[in-house]
Amino acid sequence: MPRVATLATLERTAKSTFVPPEWGQFEVSLTGTPSIVFSSTSLTIAADKSKPELSNFFQQTRDVTAKACGVSLACVKKVCSEAKKELEVGPSNKIAFKSPRKSEFPTTAKILVAMQEKINYPGSKTSVKRILHNLNFKYKKCNDGRKFLMERNDIVACRVKFLRKMYELRQNNDTRPVVYLDETWVNQNHTQGYIWQNPENTEGLKVPIGKGARLIVCHAGSPSFGFVNNSKLVFRCKSGSTEDYHSQMNADIFEKWFVEMLANLEEPSVVVMDNASYHSVLAEEYPRANARKADIQKWLEKKSISYSPVETLCELREKVKMAIPREKKYKLDSVALQMGHEVVRLPPYHCQYNPIELIWAQVKGEVAKKNSTFKMADVEVLVNNALDEITKEVWTKCGEHCNKLQDADFIKEGLRNEILEPIILTINPDDSSTDEDENDDDELPY
Repeated sequence: MPRVATLATLERTAKSTFVPPEWGQFEVSLTGTPSIVFSSTSLTIAADKSKPELSNFFQQTRDVTAKACGVSLACVKKVCSEAKKELEVGPSNKIAFKSPRKSEFPTTAKILVAMQEKINYPGSKTSVKRILHNLNFKYKKCNDGRKFLMERNDIVACRVKFLRKMYELRQNNDTRPVVYLDETWVNQNHTQGYIWQNPENTEGLKVPIGKGARLIVCHAGSPSFGFVNNSKLVFRCKSGSTEDYHSQMNADIFEKWFVEMLANLEEPSVVVMDNASYHSVLAEEYPRANARKADIQKWLEKKSISYSPVETLCELREKVKMAIPREKKYKLDSVALQMGHEVVRLPPYHCQYNPIELIWAQVKGEVAKKNSTFKMADVEVLVNNALDEITKEVWTKCGEHCNKLQDADFIKEGLRNEILEPIILTINPDDSSTDEDENDDDELPY
């Protein structure tokens, strides 16, 4: 017998079965695939053991349905079970909810009044809250219609500038290799997070508590030729340091490594790096915000900027602020330019554009697989070996992946003005962050 019975067969089966009106309604419908829908009364009677004659009858209807549809009895029971669940409370996307009155915000108090007027609901506000929770409604901030994350304008501008630069380099067939650099760290106790263990956790590798000491790794490479030769820097953090690795890599260490790395490049290149503080030392130093008045006056005299001896420290700071150029000039950018290279800055918080991040992930994965002694000397050897195993082919794959991301995001940026409409946020100082209804509609203590 075919798996899906024709509509005529189902109709003849339904007509040949006599169902008394008081027993409920039994329906068989066909919508592309066979589906059996029992009314809530039928399902209740079928499960009622106090009425065996009725229960047996509805059990027989399942046998008839299975035979007519050409499916197993288990399949019919499964469909019946799903139909029963659909009769219960479902997700909120199937619930058509309307405010008690137009242009009003729905609250438990207003919903309770409307329910009392329409269906003479005897429950309380607490009961209404429980009903709303069962319907998957949540008391949360009003939907303002936003479908895009709001980003800082300066970060968006940096991203567009970077993507346009990289896109133009590829479109113009620039022959200069693109060199990416970055730093990372590896902890002494870095290992895999999951291993096979027995229920008592008495077997398997014992991982020490804590992260242990830390190695700092600095390197540079290109999808064109792999890692830059003789540019690997691996050193240990100071003993007892619990701070981030950025505090251990200072401007002096990085500048020394950066100049040596540039000297190892065989041809003029485009160097891509992020905006870490030790990458971004200004070409010219300016008085800091906590500088003394005498130091600021000395700096103003050096710049031939006139000032009056009676001017206060705040006034002198404003003069310094006006003298600082809007476009920052970094010391390392000038050094690279003098050596025949160009520096391109990554936008803040966009490390996904740097293929060396994928290289770091592979290196740390290799260390995690082989770190079984948790000794710093062994971890240092593992890190050096993992770096040496990275080939040009690996760099090429990582570079292609990041190039695709950059090109795709550059196209999206071109559509930004067409997709996003200006959003004006009006802030009223008299508005309050809380009101009576918000306090009243707190989450229920379940």
